[in-house]
Amino acid sequence: MHTRAVSWLRHRLGRAVVLSYALALILPAPGVWLRRPHSLPPSHLTVHTAPFLLSLVLFSAGLQVPVRALGGLLRHPKALLAGLVLHLAIPLAVVPFVAFLLRRTPDTDGGSGLLTAMILVVAMPVAAGATVWTDKGEGDQPTMVGLVLASTLLSPLTTPVLLATLSPLLSGGYAHTLAATGRLAQGGFALTAVVLPCAAGLLGALVLPARRLGRLVTTVAPSAMAGSLVLTYVNASGALGSVLTRPRPLLFAAALAVAALVCLLSFVLGRVAACLLRLEAATASSLTLACGMNNSSASAVLITASLPDKPHLLLPVLAYGLLQKTAANRIVTRLRPAPTAAGA
Repeated sequence: MHTRAVSWLRHRLGRAVVLSYALALILPAPGVWLRRPHSLPPSHLTVHTAPFLLSLVLFSAGLQVPVRALGGLLRHPKALLAGLVLHLAIPLAVVPFVAFLLRRTPDTDGGSGLLTAMILVVAMPVAAGATVWTDKGEGDQPTMVGLVLASTLLSPLTTPVLLATLSPLLSGGYAHTLAATGRLAQGGFALTAVVLPCAAGLLGALVLPARRLGRLVTTVAPSAMAGSLVLTYVNASGALGSVLTRPRPLLFAAALAVAALVCLLSFVLGRVAACLLRLEAATASSLTLACGMNNSSASAVLITASLPDKPHLLLPVLAYGLLQKTAANRIVTRLRPAPTAAGA
């Protein structure tokens, strides 16, 4: 169902993402231009590049869902329900702990800017890219797909709740900023840029004949993968564009440290939960990945839309995006199910 172009790019995705970051650092101007809304003549339709690209990626993900494989989750929903509970519980455990540590730093606002960015990351649904790592690690793909879909479809409810619950931890005006961002998420962002594209793709996977669905996927999948790289470049341009002109090494180091801590704690708590539930290796791998892999692209787009005057908040988001992929690679290597002995 995948074209050779998709397979070629998928195997080089890590290097392509790094290249997108490097391009944003060296040549940020086109990315900064793309971040702005543009009117298309003659209808004067306003196009927002980042939300459009995010919608394309999620539509493609929904289109490629193995719908029939999800039926087993309804008969054995333990891992799915555990993943959804952890998706809400982990931010409520991790963010207050990180806030406590940041208040011990000399930052005048107690690291509220960095904390705002991290809250916007952990409040997002499970990243669609987690299914790629699950496939690479021979994990439980139906469970992972179910977690991606369920967390995405529930995000108009869960994202505003998490933002409202965690906003009292912020100071220096960031609590008000996060509340305004939560209203944007509740007012349409999560629905139009996240849920509807994914649901449209899922509907296509359900109703289209196999032959027509295959043709559509071979058209959409390469565009979506290229779109995800452009989205990475656009988001990175907003954060890295000023690094060369106005270097802020202390902010960069703090963003990296906070993102690493949140990422590590999320994966560790997911792994501990999988052990306590005594899940099989494949399902444990999927649950652990789902706990640590949030849709950082969606949080970056939300920051760009609601906080265009604070591009520095994208730094920890971008760092988290890279770190979660590094952690995912290690997890799928360590938790890959043992091969079955010949003749067993």
